[in-house]
Amino acid sequence: MNFPNLMRATALAAATLCSLSAQAADWSDTSIGYRYGTDFAEPFNSKEISKNILNFNHVSGYKYGSNFFNADLLLSDENDPSSKGASSGAQEVYVVYRHTLDLAKATGKDFKFGPVRGMGAVVGFDFNTKTDAGYNSKKRMLVAGPSFMMDVPGFLNIGLLALWESNAPYSTFSGVATPRYSYDVHPMLNLVWGMPVPGVPLSFEGFANFIASKGKNEFGVESASETNIDMQVMYDLSGVMGAKPKTFRVGLEYQWWKNKFGNNSDGAAGKGAFAKTTMIRAEYHF
Repeated sequence: MNFPNLMRATALAAATLCSLSAQAADWSDTSIGYRYGTDFAEPFNSKEISKNILNFNHVSGYKYGSNFFNADLLLSDENDPSSKGASSGAQEVYVVYRHTLDLAKATGKDFKFGPVRGMGAVVGFDFNTKTDAGYNSKKRMLVAGPSFMMDVPGFLNIGLLALWESNAPYSTFSGVATPRYSYDVHPMLNLVWGMPVPGVPLSFEGFANFIASKGKNEFGVESASETNIDMQVMYDLSGVMGAKPKTFRVGLEYQWWKNKFGNNSDGAAGKGAFAKTTMIRAEYHF
């Protein structure tokens, strides 16, 4: 599937999800957003990269659990060149979906213990496609595992997930297409949180993924364990604009991503495999 077709398919999937959620959900929140930063990094690329990121996000809850859908369109500058030439920046679509089945709601049993207020069973997927000059990622990943919902203001969910990941890159430098390659099944410790700051219209949100090595990659190189921490402080300026709470939000975001995509930042992938990125962020919720 080429890039324009994938964008249309993603938009259609998002629209369908929103339509179904509106009919069946007990609650839902849908937003479009924008992020921008000038110090993104990519493995095997020593340059700092500027990216504009357009975002569609949908979260909803129903009788037995919740759904999460996120689609990012990432537009790089020429420091992350596209396969069409060094004067053109790469484009990427990255999509994440997670479904969490609340075990207490599904079974009628109490799963509270210690600091845990509930448990869930998580299933979902990631996929991406990118038009960069070197790798042209076509990632596919299934995830599944338990999640522990902690008893905190807002929410903090801690999941231990198994990852089934594969890729089928195409190198425009060598002209070689790699057949779809499946990595070793590997675990990920996942934290997701959203916590209000008392007394002010601020919230502290984000996620942290601690991912074990996925074995050898498609080129026979041993992959590294990976840490990806992405967090933001968001300010609700809806009151200033005369809108209902949480309609317009702006903030600052920071991402600390070591051994990006399992590439060892101390090896051939170099400093581009260790991203330390500051972004501005804006969201409109509807």
